[in-house]
Order: sequence, then structure tokens, then C-alpha cells
Amino acid sequence: MGVYDNAVDFPYRALSRASVVSVLMIPFALLGLIQAFAPLLVLALAGAVCGVLGLRAIRRWPDEYSGRSLAITGVVVHSLLFFGGSASHAYVYVTEVPEGYQRVSFYEFQQPDSLPDVPTARALEFDGTDIFLKGYIHPSSGSGMLRRFILVPDLGTCCFGGQPKSTDMIEVTLAKGQTVRGGLTKLKLAGRFNVNPYDQRAAGFDNQIYYQMRVDQIR
Repeated sequence: MGVYDNAVDFPYRALSRASVVSVLMIPFALLGLIQAFAPLLVLALAGAVCGVLGLRAIRRWPDEYSGRSLAITGVVVHSLLFFGGSASHAYVYVTEVPEGYQRVSFYEFQQPDSLPDVPTARALEFDGTDIFLKGYIHPSSGSGMLRRFILVPDLGTCCFGGQPKSTDMIEVTLAKGQTVRGGLTKLKLAGRFNVNPYDQRAAGFDNQIYYQMRVDQIR
């Protein structure tokens, strides 16, 4: 009888799964604070939603579920990560372009596979202008400290895409004695962009190099 009374006084309550998931997602959402992994901030939004669902379940069935503190932790931490991280990335975005340069996305210079691999109309518009764009050093450019290299738009083109198309490459020359270490880090470059009208190829690459960029600033 005493055992039965004890079970009534202290009934078993399961931890809310949503609350547990919310807390477990925190380390992954934290990666979203890093600029290169900014898209992972969406996990912070998902984690906050899980925390709210956990609180609702506990409030609705208090005799069946526990884990309120976990849910609250998840909601608070994920909310701070999402709004704080988004604000931080937004600030970087609006302040990262040096004065006198125009932001350009690499995709504006790329031709779809269904079209001839020649300079795009957008690339011709920027011929001879100062631009700011981002990309990765292709491994075939070499290792160590580089003054010249081939820039590609993404890691797929860089590491797993074989020979990049002509419009997937920009031949970069660093000005003012600058050098950069080869690797898989995403680079931010500001400099003068040109479309090369001649048939030119870089060592280690089969396709013609149309785009060139003399870079004044690199980060």
C-alpha cells in the first residue's frame, strides 16, 4: 500500500521531446554566428519553435510531461542567437564593401550549362570597373602564399567540380605586394575587373580564361 501511495504522490513524467531537441540544437545553431555558416542560423529559429512547442505540451499536460526549464533555455538561447546573429551578419554585409567599389555576385558572370560558355552581358557591363565579390581559391592554383590564383564561386566548383567552366573562373592578381595563403577559406576581394578578349589559358586549366581581376584589397 505504501508503494502505491508513493507512486501517486510522485507520478512519472516523461521529458518533453521538443524541449530536449531544442537544447540539443544549440551547438549547431551556434555555428551560424560564423560568417561562412550564416545559413545555419535557421536552426536557431527551428530550435526556438521546438522550445515553444515543448512549453505548450508541458502546460497542456502537466502530469505527463516535464522539462520546462529545458524548453525555456532553448527558447531564450535560440532567440538570442537568431536575432543577434542576424543583426551581426546584416551589419557585416552593409559595411564590408570598400568605398568606391560595387558589390557583384559571382553568379552574374556565370553562364547556365544550356548556353555557350562565353562572357555574360552582365560581365561585359562591369568590364573595366572596380568591383567587390567573394569566392574561393581553386586548389590547382597552388599552395602556400600566392600572388596569382584562379577564383571560383563555390566549394563545389573548387573541389568537386573537376575542370571549371570559363565563366566559373576569374584570374586574380594581387596588387601592392599582397599575398594570400591557398586554402578553402571564402575570400572577399575588391579590385578592377576586366573581360579578356584574347584566347588565354592558365596552367592546370583546360578552359579559356575570360575574366581577370587586379585586386587592391583582399580579406
